[in-house]
Amino acid sequence: MRGSVLFLFASLAWAQFPDGPGKAEMLKVCSGCHEVERSASMHQDRDAWKTTFAKMIALGAKGSEQEMSAALEYLAATFPADEVPRLNVNKATAIELESRLSLKRSEAAAVIQYREKHGPFKSIADLKKVPGIDAAKIEAKKDRLIF
Repeated sequence: MRGSVLFLFASLAWAQFPDGPGKAEMLKVCSGCHEVERSASMHQDRDAWKTTFAKMIALGAKGSEQEMSAALEYLAATFPADEVPRLNVNKATAIELESRLSLKRSEAAAVIQYREKHGPFKSIADLKKVPGIDAAKIEAKKDRLIF
């Protein structure tokens, strides 16, 4: 039964992403730690993808150097930074907040809880009021946000 579920998940994930060199490696490397959709939700330039991969490797991501390189190239080519629309923080999901603002899962949850309790954010200053948020992360990506 478990093998069937894993096969179904792999089949769905495979179909969801555009074909290209490194796709299989990306699915293998990225699905070892989190949903592959999280990888796809990030749109970054090559240097930012390299930073993300370094972070993931430090956190225990598994794969050969060749697999990591192929996955990096696939993501950089398939999900480049220049295609990223601004993030509406009043409509963003937890995964979007995590990936697009480099927030921890707990920080993204805190943003959503704060938004639900206090209403829509009107500015960067409002967003920085969320308890437990790293204001430097918000400040660094403020040009990518809309309210």
